[in-house]
Amino acid sequence: THYFLYRSSCYNMALGIVPRLKSSIINIPAVKNNEFVYKFLDSPAGPFTIHFWAPSFKWVISLANIADMQRPVEKVSTGQQIAITATGILFTRLSLVVVPVNYNLASVNIFMAGTGMIQLYRKYDAGQLLDGIVPTEEKKE
Repeated sequence: THYFLYRSSCYNMALGIVPRLKSSIINIPAVKNNEFVYKFLDSPAGPFTIHFWAPSFKWVISLANIADMQRPVEKVSTGQQIAITATGILFTRLSLVVVPVNYNLASVNIFMAGTGMIQLYRKYDAGQLLDGIVPTEEKKE
């Protein structure tokens, strides 16, 4: 039972750290007196929630997709770009209907869908859109 009590007290303490940190920061006079900063920090989709950090890290996928624009088109995966495009479209819609509305998530997903569509167009333009998706018949000799 001692182990359980130790584990549960550590767990409860860890759960309370973010609200305490948030409270400490938003009560700083410079933050409290700046309406824009206060609203941003106190927002239900602000930096003290996962609703802020998950989309922020998702930007890395879009930036990597932009970097891949320099790669030869045959090295770009059609399946991956379909997934990136579909994810971008689906989650853009989702981010605008959930509460709290998450504009950070909407913007990153619009960008993801756009970069995915550009990559798919590159594959289409090179005549390689279906490479790796539709099996090709091997030549018999």
